[in-house]
Amino acid sequence: MHSGKKFGAIEFIVWTKRSILCLTILSAIPTVLYYFGWKFISFPWQPIAIMGTAVAFIVGFKNNASYSRLWEARQIYGAIINESRSFGYILRDSLSEKDQDKVKSMFKRHYAWLTALRFQLREARAWENMNTAQYEEYARKYDICEKLLKLDEELKKYLSDDELTYILSKKNRATQLMAFQSKELSESYAKGEINDFQWTQINQQLVKLTENQGKAERIKNFPYPRNFSSITTYLLLLFIFFVPFGLLKEFDKLGEGTFLQNWTLWFNIPFSILVTWCFHTLDSVGEASVNPFEGSPNDVPITQISRTIEIDMRDMLDETDLPPAITPKNNIVL
Repeated sequence: MHSGKKFGAIEFIVWTKRSILCLTILSAIPTVLYYFGWKFISFPWQPIAIMGTAVAFIVGFKNNASYSRLWEARQIYGAIINESRSFGYILRDSLSEKDQDKVKSMFKRHYAWLTALRFQLREARAWENMNTAQYEEYARKYDICEKLLKLDEELKKYLSDDELTYILSKKNRATQLMAFQSKELSESYAKGEINDFQWTQINQQLVKLTENQGKAERIKNFPYPRNFSSITTYLLLLFIFFVPFGLLKEFDKLGEGTFLQNWTLWFNIPFSILVTWCFHTLDSVGEASVNPFEGSPNDVPITQISRTIEIDMRDMLDETDLPPAITPKNNIVL
């Protein structure tokens, strides 16, 4: 997540510099050919304008859907914050007097669950963008912890050796950690360490946490529909290709009867770049938000949120050696 006041204009230009280069070439080629006598390559601008209207609608639709996915992802992790706190103090108040070690163990297992979940959500998918040159270059400005650290080393901080070995043998580690919590809770209930009401309350929190894990996995594993994504890309590329051809005659006529006659044609290059850059960048902004867990500057900061939850829960147990909060690097926090 970008934590600064805004993305600077220079950041946008640097982020889209490859696009700008391609758009410059696409605008320059028909302009040069027209200047050297290829007048027939000029198209009427009206059909291109109609195409631009369609592209604007479909790009707007994509951006709206992308924002909805991003906002839902943030709501999911907002719910995980609240449910984790509720789970923590209900568990502490129910079991601390009878088995304080078990409370600490279940707290640590919850930190492990947060860790396993964020590592799973950072795994790459074929439809995500972080492996493209544009995003890889920008990603050098910040650190993605889940790419730099190993899951087993992180889980080792919270789990016993036996639990760690078992969890690492499973495919969905977060689910198995939550199953461990449920099992230990059931054992406490069977021993009479918690009553019916306390068991129900704590179990409800585990169910809610599991539900939110499933919601996050749904967003992670179900991409923005490929048919909508593909048609947006194809229409946008067609529009970008035809814009310079549709403006040739208009800029050529612009200087008739003035000292700029025969020179205003060259205005076609910067203005075509400007128009196509606007559309392409709007599409890029939507594409940058459509997968909210992949680790881009526009994503939900699940690493920071997980650390905040851990700090809050450790504070509930009056621990003094709290882990440091995650701070932004170059205005980016993940």
